[in-house]
Formats: sequence, C-alpha cells, structure tokens
Amino acid sequence: MEVLASLSSAISGIVERVGPSVVRVEARHRLPASGIVWSADGLIVTADHAVERDEHIRIGLANGEMVAATMIGRDPTTDIAVLRTETRGLTPPAWTEPAGARVGHLVVSLGRPGRTIRATLGMISAVADNWRAPSGAQIERYIQTDAGLARGFSGGPLVDSAGNVVGMNTSGLLRWAALAVPVPTLRRVVDALVAHGRIRRGYVGIGAQPVRLPPGLRAQLGQEAGLLLVSVEPQSPAERGGLLLGDVLLSLGSVEVHHLDDLMGLLTADRIGTTVPAHILRGGAVQDLAVEIGERRSP
Repeated sequence: MEVLASLSSAISGIVERVGPSVVRVEARHRLPASGIVWSADGLIVTADHAVERDEHIRIGLANGEMVAATMIGRDPTTDIAVLRTETRGLTPPAWTEPAGARVGHLVVSLGRPGRTIRATLGMISAVADNWRAPSGAQIERYIQTDAGLARGFSGGPLVDSAGNVVGMNTSGLLRWAALAVPVPTLRRVVDALVAHGRIRRGYVGIGAQPVRLPPGLRAQLGQEAGLLLVSVEPQSPAERGGLLLGDVLLSLGSVEVHHLDDLMGLLTADRIGTTVPAHILRGGAVQDLAVEIGERRSP
C-alpha cells in the first residue's frame, strides 16, 4: 500500500507541476483541444489538426481566464501549430530531450479540454530513432504510448516521471496510435514557424513507388532498386526537367533513391531553387537529366 500511495502522490505532484503550462484551445466547432505554453510572452504550441480556423481562436488559461489568440504558423505534416496571445507571464514547462525515453517508462498525458486539468497514466510502448511519418515529415524520435488520448488531449504534453515534457501528444500523425511529437521536432518547427510562418520543403511533383531493378542492371549499377514514376504533375519541376511516366528514378542529386523516404529526405529547404542531376532508367537505358527543385506550397 505504501508503494501505491507513494506512486499516487508522485503522479499528483507531476500534474500540479505541469498543469499551469497546459491550456485549452478553442479553434474548432464544439471540440476544444489542448495546448502547451511555449514561452512566457504568449506563444502556445498545439496540434495542427485541432485548429480548424485561423481566426476567432480562444485560449483557456490555467487560471480560468479566456484570451484571444492569433495564428502564427502551422505545419500539417508534423501536426504542429503555433498561436500567440497578448497575455504575458505565462508558465512554460520544463522540456527535456527524448533520448533517454525507453519502452516501459511511465508517462503522464495531460490535457485541458475543459476548464480543469485532466490526466491519464500510461507507459511508452515503442520508441525509435528518426522516423518518416506518412505525411512525409521527419520526426527526430518516434515515441508511442499506450495512454489512450481522450478527446481533447491532442496538443497537450507527454510528461516523464521527473515532471519534464518529452513531447506533444497527437492523434493526427497516426490515427491508430497515440504518438508524441518529440521536443527536438517541436523546437525545429516552432522556430521556423515563428520566423517564417511556414515550413519550406522541396518539391519535384511526382508520384512514385519502389521497384526492384532487373538482375543485369543491379549488377551494372550496383543498386538494388529505384522509384518507378506513376505520375508526373503538369508544369511541375519534374515535367520541366523531362521526367516521364514510367521512368525509374535511380538517384537525385547524386544520392541513390530506393524508397520514398530517400526522396523525401533529399527535398530539404536548402535545395529549393537548385538544379540537381536526376539519374533515370528509361526503356532499359540509363539517362541523365537535370531537375530544378521547387518549393511545396500548402494546399
């Protein structure tokens, strides 16, 4: 009983410590979400999928006060949105790098979908290094928990046993799993959104799927697979560069592409506007083209 009482007291202490940093975000019809105080001067980070409007956003603070907020920027691929209120003196939580997160570690998910703080207890059920989300976003560390996210918990913090926030809870990256966007990803994306209002990403305008190369070509090129182009968007960088439906992309910018993740990893902001070589297979013959990387625009 003493062990249970001690654990119960520790969890309650974590909620009391982090609770003032958790806010309610009212940005969709009748479905409030949660947010985390990012800075004392009024920045709030929340889940992008929980923000259905860019105007008339309201924030419920821990003291019960309701304040207006404006949209600073959003990135649907990482499911991060940044809001700003004019309220000063807010309480950011203590953040921590997720490198020490291990499967089996106890964690607490916090949310404020109503006026009061709410919490669920669970454990980390899966971790991995760099992960490419289905949206194409690069997530510095994959953290999955078994703490089911109740309605309104997306955008709230995932807290470790020391009371430090390791990430932002979201159900928007994988619908079947409760994930946390880790602190390194949050910092990278929030800094970019505050500076530019958006995340710059490269774009070539193709749809592709992995395909194994014929044995002869595998031996000749020293490469097992490439990307078969199943679509080329009109007026896209790919079309302007001469890529055609049915081509097999072998490398871009002198880097081999075996999977879609390889291609997505090459379309970084620093490559936008640069012209890179595209090594392709067309009709059994290897050709070299040049493609100027464009910039992906939000829908």
